[in-house]
Amino acid sequence: MELNKLQDLFVDVLKDTYDAEHQITKALPKLAKAANNPELKAAFEEHLQQTEGHISRLEQVFESQGKKAARKTCKGMQGLLEEGSELIKEDAEPAVLDAGLIAAAQKVEHYEISAYGTLIAYAELLGANDAISLFQQTLDEEKQTDENLSELAESSINVEAA
Repeated sequence: MELNKLQDLFVDVLKDTYDAEHQITKALPKLAKAANNPELKAAFEEHLQQTEGHISRLEQVFESQGKKAARKTCKGMQGLLEEGSELIKEDAEPAVLDAGLIAAAQKVEHYEISAYGTLIAYAELLGANDAISLFQQTLDEEKQTDENLSELAESSINVEAA
């Protein structure tokens, strides 16, 4: 793919983010299964439902851009999810594993927050106003998930792991 103008880069980041969200839908059930804390398990399950909505919104943006929804392998997300998979295989105390799962999940959330912030900035410059609100809705959900994970970690899981 040639990246000659911002529109090209916008579509490239859109494809990368679309792939990242698909990768996350495969990883979240594994995280939920590995989680020991019921609230953490529920948080992962809830975020899976949200992620399916994120994919739907991205498909709407592709359509609004006159593009077919397509994926470009997101190597950054692959690496982050691989770290989480390796953690699951460790011989860890339950609360320590849960604390690690939160840390791994928050790395993913921060990656997504960055991606959606970038997509919003590009959409604003390109006048893709229909995409901005879709991206903003997802960005708000990603930030809320990150805050929820922090609250869960700080109020109980990290304390128990210590």
